[in-house]
Amino acid sequence: MSEPRLKFHLGLSASGFHRLAYREWGLIDAPRVLVCVHGLTRNGRDFEEVAAAASAAGWRVICPDVVGRGESDALADPAGYSFPQYLQDMNALIARLDVEQVDWLGTSMGGLIGMLMAAQPKSPLRRLVLNDIGPFLPRPAIADIASQVAEERFWPDFASASQELRQAYEGFGPLDDEQWQRLIERSLTQTADGRWRRNYDPALGNAFATSVGGDVDLWSFWEAVRQPVLVLRGEHSQLLTPATAAEMKQRGPCAEVVEIAGSGHAPALMRREQIELILDWLGRP
Repeated sequence: MSEPRLKFHLGLSASGFHRLAYREWGLIDAPRVLVCVHGLTRNGRDFEEVAAAASAAGWRVICPDVVGRGESDALADPAGYSFPQYLQDMNALIARLDVEQVDWLGTSMGGLIGMLMAAQPKSPLRRLVLNDIGPFLPRPAIADIASQVAEERFWPDFASASQELRQAYEGFGPLDDEQWQRLIERSLTQTADGRWRRNYDPALGNAFATSVGGDVDLWSFWEAVRQPVLVLRGEHSQLLTPATAAEMKQRGPCAEVVEIAGSGHAPALMRREQIELILDWLGRP
């Protein structure tokens, strides 16, 4: 697997500038650019397998850490952890890439960011892949996610963290032991006192939990999307329900929907058949 280039750019919030990390794979002048954006508490390393395969096939691949995650800065004011800020930061990233168009692969929150960007006039998004997310989010599923991310957890050693997180991330789907090891390594960071915690700003979990209200209805944005869309739905997902996925095939861009067997929320996109599915779809004329 080739090594990515770790780079940084600046974002701007109401409380000042913040540094944003992203990993870049492939040739700078590649004819196609794929931006891969992770879920709520994840980071850009989730897409290493996708990025390695896509860059080997001639793509330039960009995997950012959204603000407050991974190697990006935390926000001084946690109230800024919101979609307007994420959209602004991702727009700055695309401008930095100096390209006219990008394809977008987004898992959960990253898919919502992509959908909101695709719905805007003169959007630079060419094609959109949504990994287990849609324009309607039922409150019970959102509340369940909020309960998992609000509490800051520390583990005394990597083994105990790995055992607990493997259960918590069961929805990522059937993975072998090596894949689980890589996924858990990407999920954690070590503190100065030698303990382990999840690799995101705990304040964003609290901000998300306090914002949970009713169902989230974004169908008006979905109706504004004109780009081709591929939707991947985890077979057991409670966030992207079968009813919502079916409706996404009939409204707006009339997406192509593929169900990923054995997964919940959200497929990890580490398995070869999942990666080939994505790249084959993106490569269509």
